[in-house]
Amino acid sequence: MRVGKTKFQWRLTPALSALSAAAITKIVNRYKVAKHFEPDIGDTVFSYRRKPDSIAAEAALDGIYIIRTSVPATQMESADCVRNYKSLANVERAFRSLKTIDLKVRPIHHRLADRVRSHIFLCMLAYYVEWHMREAWRELMFADADQQAKAARDPVAPAKRSKAALDKVARHTLDDDTPVHSFGTLMAELATIVRNTCRTPQAAENAPAFEVITSPNSKQQRAMELLRQITV
Repeated sequence: MRVGKTKFQWRLTPALSALSAAAITKIVNRYKVAKHFEPDIGDTVFSYRRKPDSIAAEAALDGIYIIRTSVPATQMESADCVRNYKSLANVERAFRSLKTIDLKVRPIHHRLADRVRSHIFLCMLAYYVEWHMREAWRELMFADADQQAKAARDPVAPAKRSKAALDKVARHTLDDDTPVHSFGTLMAELATIVRNTCRTPQAAENAPAFEVITSPNSKQQRAMELLRQITV
């Protein structure tokens, strides 16, 4: 039987009346809406009432995130607060790189505490180097090189890549018609630079040897030039 607009009531059998309010609340809260209802269980009657004020308050913020920070506005404006919150994706990407993709920090085959800390410290240093390499190589990879626009765009609006970045993704080539790389493929490209230990033909076994490094191609040369521009 329905009573009014916000209250509903049913007659219960003795078996159903044994349900406690806590149990019903647990079932209702499976859908995260228990806070909007007020149940009332009697010996033979179960009823509940909607909470219009609670429902209206949540509807006003439906689909909206509220970000609060203890940092004063003089140090971080509202827009920067949202941008910094969204940059947490970089932290998640860093953990993924550390644990599985690139550095593979796990498993750790150490038992002594000092060795475990040293292992983690070296992995963090390695990722720090990798981060600088990724930033330096943005123009050679699928990454968006226009970071200035990223820092100034509306932090609430959906993120959009620059036209240059979209063109790279669509063509899979750079302006010089060379392939666009990921970090892994660019590292593999650089790995083809090798150092050969040589000895002149028909030389004696104890003759001195000399080393020759293979000549890098244009893409390898550009990658090395960008690395030399890194400043810490």
